[in-house]
Amino acid sequence: MELGHTNDVVVIGGGVIGAACAYYCSEAGLKVTVIERGAVGGGTTAACEGNILLSDKHPGSELDLALLSSRLWTDVAERLGPERIEYHAKGGVVVAASEATAAGLRNLTASQREVGIDAIDISQDELVELEPSVTPAAAGGAHYPQDSQVQPMLATARLLQHVRARGGTVLTGTSVTGFLTSADDRVIGVRTDNPAVPTVHGPWTINAAGTWSGPIAELAGAPIPVLPRKGFVLVTEPLPRVIRHKVYTAEYVANVASSDAGLETSVVVEGTGAGTVLIGASRERVGFDRSVSLPVIEKLAAQAIEVFPFLADVSLLRTYLGFRPYCPDHLPVIGADPRAPGLIHASGHEGAGIGLATGTGSLIAQFISGKEPDLDLSPFRPDRFVEATA
Repeated sequence: MELGHTNDVVVIGGGVIGAACAYYCSEAGLKVTVIERGAVGGGTTAACEGNILLSDKHPGSELDLALLSSRLWTDVAERLGPERIEYHAKGGVVVAASEATAAGLRNLTASQREVGIDAIDISQDELVELEPSVTPAAAGGAHYPQDSQVQPMLATARLLQHVRARGGTVLTGTSVTGFLTSADDRVIGVRTDNPAVPTVHGPWTINAAGTWSGPIAELAGAPIPVLPRKGFVLVTEPLPRVIRHKVYTAEYVANVASSDAGLETSVVVEGTGAGTVLIGASRERVGFDRSVSLPVIEKLAAQAIEVFPFLADVSLLRTYLGFRPYCPDHLPVIGADPRAPGLIHASGHEGAGIGLATGTGSLIAQFISGKEPDLDLSPFRPDRFVEATA
């Protein structure tokens, strides 16, 4: 079978970014085929916490994208059913361990409020009111009511179910091996390793392959510097509802923005509907090394206990790891690639991919449909790295 020119859009990658691109393209009336080399959501999407955060971003283009995405996630939850994607508008709490850290956090919240973020400075007493189990040693912090969460695998699956319902196709267990080009070197589809579907045609191809989008871009002769950044998440035994919000330390914001290749850890703690508590987050650039590091796990556990002392008596059920798609300037790559007409990139979101997925998908669908995108895409343009080295 060959999927011919009936497609308007070919999406490479069946994680949350690819699913969101497919969802919004389908909503725009476009015929979509999604190609996923493994199972739906089986890559980075399966190895994260589902954060939809505004709190960890400084004013700028990424925060603008996060604001748009946050609003769109609310719309998606209403349409698909919040319980069907485990959408929770739980809010976020940032903990400042010292008065010096609290002062720096207040500077951040002031700048965020200027661009529309509901960022509330809180005292030590107010922190305890929000999170009664938090360490009494904390100096205070900030409350972000707009922070929310989804279950990443469920959200991805539901988005792609909607794509199928609108006539789209999802091919799993299928890898892209090359690109099809026209006589004028425009990308017009892909080649695959699926003998039943050796080629998939379409005037637009979206590279949403996450951490593996770099090699995909190389196949098109349009390289992008997306690298894997390894991270662990710990999962505790089920507990009563003890942790009410998404809670993390002020140091997390600095680590998100860091370009250091070495190990960095700053704790993020939150409860789930099942009662388990998720503990992250570590970051290190070690390629695709999947080995388990006991020192990293121990460090994350110790940091979590510093914030919530009761966790010292709680057992861990398991740990898991994944690879976040990292770009050197910490901005995702979103938009049409002038080096390979017909190719659009949607990658490099690092640890913010869940939260930024809806905005990314919506902006790309608007571009393909010939509409003015809701945000200026130039800060995310794929060829910015070539410009920087020219």
